[in-house]
Amino acid sequence: FLYFPETHGITFRIQINVKELLDTDILLKLLFHLPVNYPSTLPEISVNSDQLTRAQCTDVKDKLLEQAKKHLSEPMVHELVLWIQENLKYVIKQPATVYNEKTTLSKAESTEDAIWMLLLHLDHMRAKAKYVKTVEKWASDLRLTGRLMFMGKIILILLQGDRSNIKEYLILQKTSKVDVDSSGKKCKEKMISVLCETKVQPQHKRFQMFEVKEYSTLDELQKEFEAAGLATLFSEFVPPLLK
Repeated sequence: FLYFPETHGITFRIQINVKELLDTDILLKLLFHLPVNYPSTLPEISVNSDQLTRAQCTDVKDKLLEQAKKHLSEPMVHELVLWIQENLKYVIKQPATVYNEKTTLSKAESTEDAIWMLLLHLDHMRAKAKYVKTVEKWASDLRLTGRLMFMGKIILILLQGDRSNIKEYLILQKTSKVDVDSSGKKCKEKMISVLCETKVQPQHKRFQMFEVKEYSTLDELQKEFEAAGLATLFSEFVPPLLK
């Protein structure tokens, strides 16, 4: 893995599960470093996975860089993540094997005590009042700050805090009965996606509290991100949700 000084752009760490590959779930850990003049310059990309060999990870990285060249001068991280989810099975020609060799982690990867940030997208909330109270309680219990944001049909949760507490929040979000189904029965959250998980950088503003906010326009939502030094995060992950 490569380590990039924070003064030279921004680093995103994204984890995705890719299904339908020999009936195996492959957990891909992608590290995108966006240079200051991105997207006019290609991002640096690192790929890691316990289920793949180092050679397979290199193949994935090379294919992602090939795709990145097709999107030069336009935001591309979201498109690259979608592309590898759809095409991983074609990139990896040999059977996937569990690969446990410990790789050297970058400082960004191994700094457990750093402040981390998580951006989640929820598909819907049927029992909105109860759901909101639950999210507020979890954020309070885990000392996480940030925003639960509503804009039209878009629902985003942006969290900042200790990495271990962020991980604990994700477990609660995925395993607790937080909503109701169409018949009114309590159900777990199945329509959630992790858009981004990254270490908080010096240019990012720290949220002092957790707040629930509603926005009437995309412009209002964008200004919230920009005020927190997260304009790049917004442009990469929010507009694609409108498609």
